[in-house]
Amino acid sequence: MPSEASPQRGALLDSIARRVQDLGQGRLLVGIDGFTAAGKTSFGHELAERISAAGRPVLRATLDDFKQPWKDRHLYDRESGEGYYRNAYDYEAVRRLLLDPFRTTNETAVALCSIDPLTQRSHATETTPVAPDAVLIVDGVFAFRPEINGYWDFRIWLQVDAELSVQRGAARDGDWAGSEAESLHRNRYLVAERIYLQEADPVPLVDLVIDNSTFADPWIRIARPSA
Repeated sequence: MPSEASPQRGALLDSIARRVQDLGQGRLLVGIDGFTAAGKTSFGHELAERISAAGRPVLRATLDDFKQPWKDRHLYDRESGEGYYRNAYDYEAVRRLLLDPFRTTNETAVALCSIDPLTQRSHATETTPVAPDAVLIVDGVFAFRPEINGYWDFRIWLQVDAELSVQRGAARDGDWAGSEAESLHRNRYLVAERIYLQEADPVPLVDLVIDNSTFADPWIRIARPSA
C-alpha cells in the first residue's frame, strides 16, 4: 500500500469509493486501465482500502497474474509490440478463474492468480472466498479489450502521456531490465498500447478518466454520468 501522496489525492479516492459503493449492494467489478506505469496497481490498492474501510468486502487482482506462461513463448510472438498485445494475456483463464465465478451468484470462491509472472508457478487451484456483496478491483493494461470488457460495472482510465509512461516504466524496471528498460517500454509496451487504442478505442467506454501524471495532484478529466 503506497503512502498517501496528498490530501487532494485522498479526497479524490474517497469520492470514487463512494461512487462505486452507490452502484449497489451485490457483487461489483471495477476495472482500472491505462498505459504501462500510469499508476494502476497503486490506485487500485488505495481505492480498495477506502471501500474496505467503509465495511464492504474487497478483493484485488491484476491482469499481470493471468499471462501466458513463458515456457510456451516459442509457440507465438510475445516479444514484439504487436505480439505482446495479441498474445501475452490469457483471457480464457481470466474469465474461467476470476471473472465468471465472481459474476455467478452461487459461486463462492475465485482464483486471484493464474500464473505468477515472476516465479512462473501456477496458483490456479488456490481460491479466495467471495462474499455476496464483494467488490473486485482488477487493474491491468488492456482491461477493456472486447474479450473481457463486458464484465465491468465501473471502468477507470488513468491518463498519462506516452513519454511519461516510458520514463516511469524504465525507472521502475531498471533493476531487472537494466539498460534495456527504456527500449522495452518504448518499442514493446508503448507499441502494444497504441494498437490497443486504435483497435479497441477504450477511453470512450470508461466511467472516469483521471489524469494521474502527478501522484500528489490527480484530477478528473472526464466523468460520465451514472446510468
